[in-house]
Amino acid sequence: MNLKSHLDGLSAGSGYFWRGFPLLNLSGIRRYVAIPLIINTSLFALLIYFGAERFDELLDQSIPDWLDWLRWLLWPLFAILSLFVTFFLFSLVGNLIAAPFNSLLAEALHARLAEPTSSQDAGSRDAEWLAFFGDIAKSIVPSLLSELRKLRYLLARAIPLGLLFLIPGVNIIAPFLWLAFSAWMLAIEYADYPMGNHGLSFPEQRKYLGERRTLGFGFGGMVLLATMLPGLNFLVIPTAVAGATLLWVEQYPDARRSDA
Repeated sequence: MNLKSHLDGLSAGSGYFWRGFPLLNLSGIRRYVAIPLIINTSLFALLIYFGAERFDELLDQSIPDWLDWLRWLLWPLFAILSLFVTFFLFSLVGNLIAAPFNSLLAEALHARLAEPTSSQDAGSRDAEWLAFFGDIAKSIVPSLLSELRKLRYLLARAIPLGLLFLIPGVNIIAPFLWLAFSAWMLAIEYADYPMGNHGLSFPEQRKYLGERRTLGFGFGGMVLLATMLPGLNFLVIPTAVAGATLLWVEQYPDARRSDA
């Protein structure tokens, strides 16, 4: 492959992330986005609330009256620390919480992309919601097992890669290798949902992504960049699932093992 082909692959891959964003607003899709987002946001809000209460108690116990002015310095530091922790942990925790929803989101999006004119029967709305929560319950264990499998793959490569930071000379290029590895892992993370829904094993998923490596790097790199943007990082997970599903439909039309 020449340089132009590689650049085209990177450009196309990065574009799939942004093309996934408007798909989240399709009817019948929003629930897969809203529910895990509400759960994740509520969890962090509760943690910050109880953390603030405990921090206030700690200040009452530790700061004498004559140093009460220190509160005006320490509370802003607590707020900054809370934002920092939320910023970096939201996607990590969100992936675990949203894992059962992500598989169903990819499945629902694939159905909409395959049959864009399909409509829903308004009269079956109650049954539809019951089926929705039933599907969530059934997908919890398989989704968590899938996340653990990806975590094992990540650790087996991240630990040796992390050791490169300790080797003089080599540590100069270690940050760039880490960024490339992070982009690749994010491509694997989100491509797993549509590919896994169609019966592809984890090694098969990596094989197909490896055949279009620059496409995967472009997609994963854009996901990585989006996680660093305040505000947008709250919607990165469903947008990445939608983008990966669209990438799967358009770039791997002959790779499906089943149409589950």
